[in-house]
Amino acid sequence: MTSAAPVADPTVVLDLLEAFRRSKTMFAAVSLGVFDALDAGPRTLHELSRELQAGTDGLQRLVDACVGLHLLERRDGRYANTPAATTYLTKNSPRRLTGYIGYSNDVMWKLWANLEDAVREGTHRWQQTYGWDGPIFSHFFRTEEAKREFLMGMHGFGVISSPHVVAAFDLSRFSRLADLGAATGHLVVAACERYAQLRGVVFDLPDALPLAREIVAASPVADRIEFVGGDFFVDPLPPADLYALGRILHDWTQEKCLALLRRIHDQLPPGGAVLIAEKILHDDATGPRWAQMQNLNMLTCTEGKERTVAEYVELLRRAGFTDVQSRMTDSPLDAVLAMK
Repeated sequence: MTSAAPVADPTVVLDLLEAFRRSKTMFAAVSLGVFDALDAGPRTLHELSRELQAGTDGLQRLVDACVGLHLLERRDGRYANTPAATTYLTKNSPRRLTGYIGYSNDVMWKLWANLEDAVREGTHRWQQTYGWDGPIFSHFFRTEEAKREFLMGMHGFGVISSPHVVAAFDLSRFSRLADLGAATGHLVVAACERYAQLRGVVFDLPDALPLAREIVAASPVADRIEFVGGDFFVDPLPPADLYALGRILHDWTQEKCLALLRRIHDQLPPGGAVLIAEKILHDDATGPRWAQMQNLNMLTCTEGKERTVAEYVELLRRAGFTDVQSRMTDSPLDAVLAMK
């Protein structure tokens, strides 16, 4: 008589079965203003209910779930933000991720609902989901407030990752860094703070520059940073011996990435370089999870993808670069440096 084969551990399946519920719990709490209400101090359930104009039964379920997710604490019948919630989930925090959370809740959530079709057809889901040909920001960011909040969400990611990116390599040989698609200028600020000899240029579309000027002005290196408006695909690039591309290449097709990198290569002096900040896939694409999930996100939302080191090496060498190096970091972004 043979014994029955052991039953596989269901933990991974059960965890993933409810993983989206955890995300949506945080999204809903941000959207309803839970963390902002508690930013002023602890509240009872009834105080929160009145302030947020939400029924006590549903609200209690939500805030108790946030306690379970370590986003809230409950003491003596009052709810309070954890340090992580105060830092990343309140609208008054300079490190807030709320703009990107709102974009994830309102926009990407619906795109991901059509992931199966994205996989079958190999294209983003903007037309299927919204009836548009592409992810045109003007459809969602028609007001300055909406645009600002999204950029501040990206800024929240940037202040987490940019110090790691600029520390991944010794950049002390360079004198002028131009960050293309720099958003709020977080990478330029981090680089100038680390390297005393460095001067920086924030290059982005003109509409993005007012917020960048505001944020950079509050930094201790503001006097070493300038601003240039333009489209990096068509407008002249500011002179520099180091260019940066942070979360840019993963948005675009191989052909567009190659065209941009060739523009950069042509502009660089001998000995210059390009610094790329993206999450890098393992050589066999079996991890890390953040990069894999972002790779699927690029499939549903953009023309692009995440890449392995080998794919970056091939792309950069086709653009004319040599001596391509990569570094994995403990942040949402890794780093690649390629020399001319």
